[in-house]
Amino acid sequence: MTGAVLIAVYLLTLAWFLGLDVVRKVPPTLYGAMAAGIGGAAAFATAVAFAAGTSGQQGASGTLVWIAVVVGGAGIVAGLRRARLALADVRRRRPQQRRR
Repeated sequence: MTGAVLIAVYLLTLAWFLGLDVVRKVPPTLYGAMAAGIGGAAAFATAVAFAAGTSGQQGASGTLVWIAVVVGGAGIVAGLRRARLALADVRRRRPQQRRR
């Protein structure tokens, strides 16, 4: 492995474990806010990776940039889907609360 790829894998692994540690410490009442923050971070990462990808990277660096774009895009789509499901759940619960 080249040095850049090894450092990228190391940073990805470090970010993964740090993210798991943060998620475990968040109380359930703040999951919505945490999901919004993660979605914003995914959007930012996608924008930065896309800008880097269009700068003409070649070889392993270019491949890693496009993988970052795909993963960030998947994070954005998953966050939007989760928000839509949460809003649908809120709309379903409202009529039940009015009847009481």
